Amino acid sequence: QVQLVESGGGSVQAGGSLSLSCDASELTRYMAWFRQAPGQEREGVARVDSDGEILYLDSVKGRFTISKLSAANTLHLRMNSLKPEDTGTYYCAAGTKWYRRGSWTTSDYTYWGQGTQVTVSS
Repeated sequence: QVQLVESGGGSVQAGGSLSLSCDASELTRYMAWFRQAPGQEREGVARVDSDGEILYLDSVKGRFTISKLSAANTLHLRMNSLKPEDTGTYYCAAGTKWYRRGSWTTSDYTYWGQGTQVTVSS
């Protein structure tokens, strides 16, 4: 059972920056950050695939940076130039399916963090 513990988040004005961290109890095949706004479906924001490829949601490209420290089993998300539409609960996710290199689909992720709130005011 992989445990994911998130930290970071908070409240910031538009244009500000925040960082999120996720400490995993062990290595997994692929990892990602998802977010969920009230009344909306959970969506993938950034991911690190099993081959190291990094992908972003189009709306966060150039503003968010995901990084993975394998030696420490830690996943980071640096968020710059934040917008009110970035507001939501952010979740760290880890997947282990052998036939997946990575995914934007929530059902492909077995383990989830508890979520951390990010609020961006205008």
